[in-house]
Amino acid sequence: MTWIRWSIAAGAVLLLAVLLPAAAPAQGSGAAVADSSPFRPLSLPTPNEYRGGSGRPGPRYWQQRADYRITATLDPAQNELRGSETIHYVNHSPDPLPYLWLFVEQNLCEPSSITNVLNQPPLVFLGSTFDFSCQGFTGGGYLDHVRLARQPGQQLPANSAFSDLPHTRYGTTMRVDLPRPLASGGSIDLDLGWSFKVPFQGGGRMGHDGPLYEIAQWYPRMAVYDDVHGWNHEPYIGAGEFYLEYGAFDVSITVPATYVVAATGQLQNADSVLTATERARLRQARHSDTAIAIIRANEAADPATTRPRSTGTLTWHFTADSVRDVAFAAGPGMRWDASGYDGILVETLYRPQANKWPEANRMAREAIKYFSDQWYRYPYSHATTVEGPIEGMEYPMLTFVPNSPTREDQQWALAHEFGHEWFPMIVGSNERLYPWMDEGFNTFIDLHNAANYFKGTPYGDSIEVHPLHLYADHATPGNEQPLISNPTEVRDLFWTGYQKPALMLQTLRSEVLGPDRFDVAFREYIRTWAFKHPTPADFFRLMRDASGMELDWFWRAWVFSTARIDQAVDSVTNGPGGAVVHLSNRATMVMPGELSITFDDGSVAVVKLPVEMWNLGPRFDYHVAGIKRVRRAEIDPRHVLPDVERSNNVWGR
Repeated sequence: MTWIRWSIAAGAVLLLAVLLPAAAPAQGSGAAVADSSPFRPLSLPTPNEYRGGSGRPGPRYWQQRADYRITATLDPAQNELRGSETIHYVNHSPDPLPYLWLFVEQNLCEPSSITNVLNQPPLVFLGSTFDFSCQGFTGGGYLDHVRLARQPGQQLPANSAFSDLPHTRYGTTMRVDLPRPLASGGSIDLDLGWSFKVPFQGGGRMGHDGPLYEIAQWYPRMAVYDDVHGWNHEPYIGAGEFYLEYGAFDVSITVPATYVVAATGQLQNADSVLTATERARLRQARHSDTAIAIIRANEAADPATTRPRSTGTLTWHFTADSVRDVAFAAGPGMRWDASGYDGILVETLYRPQANKWPEANRMAREAIKYFSDQWYRYPYSHATTVEGPIEGMEYPMLTFVPNSPTREDQQWALAHEFGHEWFPMIVGSNERLYPWMDEGFNTFIDLHNAANYFKGTPYGDSIEVHPLHLYADHATPGNEQPLISNPTEVRDLFWTGYQKPALMLQTLRSEVLGPDRFDVAFREYIRTWAFKHPTPADFFRLMRDASGMELDWFWRAWVFSTARIDQAVDSVTNGPGGAVVHLSNRATMVMPGELSITFDDGSVAVVKLPVEMWNLGPRFDYHVAGIKRVRRAEIDPRHVLPDVERSNNVWGR
């Protein structure tokens, strides 16, 4: 309510100004002056016992837990997925909860959904297109029941307490009213039954291509209840992705016996669903630096040799802990390669015609290795990617990636989706509100990984400057939006969610903090918020705390505005006492500077100027040491900053 009180006070001042004659404020009168300094503190939420001023969880930080037991059957003949689930939900918050909110994203394509009514245009990312229009498919999820689960040995009471709970669906969200509020520290078990028709590449993130199914957003999931917003129940309409609670999963999936299944979690019944040959090859692969064929090319089309049986169905059983979601892919006739890294099984499954995928396992393994060595060790038992119709999507331990037109595109897509295992699968930020903390952070770590994989090639030696080269085309005045914008309202998500935040972190690392200082702080952020729910304020505060530098000026320009940088060399004064280089900051973004000075004798000096040179305003005079005459001066000589007007960066010949 602070802003309301300020508005009333401001109105009172305006009224007095009209009624009384103007008078100059006396010196020392304490008259208010607006703080327009780019170095003024950011207005962040006040630290509290849940989230501290250092950007770390406070002593009373809490988050909810949701554990799932799911049994499902994929019926390709009917193109239908049927299932039931029990959700064990634990209320760690200090609040009693009279109702629960769940996501039912199977309703994305129902006739009255926001997606189908608006028929919204696809998101285009250079050569990739994510179509959330359902491509003419109409159909939503069918809920058989939503009720309290009966515990083992518990008798059904006379008043039918286990009948359906009152629940109301609003598109892709559902509110479930409880018979009594769920107390702080209490838990509840929900039992749900459901089914839905699988869309053909529906909603850009799941679907099927003939008999190959890539299934995600497929079961009712708990929305996050946190200390920042309460219930986070922003509807799913495509552009904003997901924000989910962590927990344990026990999942059984029944499919035709000829199908192979890849899923989140550790396979619990390999003896029942894999042949002895496949099990032996997997054991070998876990300790191999190079790919081992689990199902070879000449075996893929022959279920008699690759499946325990070729008729009827098989049930695959997976379990996982400390994950926020589960997805799976299933289909016949797949090739399957695997290798190992530090005890992690790296798997690639693909159709024989996917011509870029024989190299995919090496690409995947190098990505898992790089991200683990550089930032935070991969915490799960396997990292699996499946080739198929989905343009590119990520889930815990499992990603969906298409066959790409070039090696470079294939490596980028594979590594990018695996990078999401760190953001947001490990560091669980709210993708539905802050894609720059998910897609942007991931793109940042992807860039050096791609450069490392293709080192010595033109692509590998140039990929890291890609975001900087995109600046002129995407950071256009009047069209560019701040990174903090809601993704469903962003006109250029490729830039705002992916490339600009990657450029931001590259610039922070190389030009502001330096790699050593940045890397320590960024690793600390990942470690601190692993399997937790950080907000932007937590990230800002932790980076400041761990790096030892005040960075509010940096975040204000890059995250909360579309500020631009225009550093200039206005002139040089050569005098008997030495030279002075007159610099100016002609736009709204402040940044450190690098100044290259060429003297009359041909010698060159390069000076690093900290951002504090702009403390007293947009002009700064740099006094050159010594008495040599300056012939030429250039600001940002390496062209590493997105300076919007380079014609004023150089003075002299």
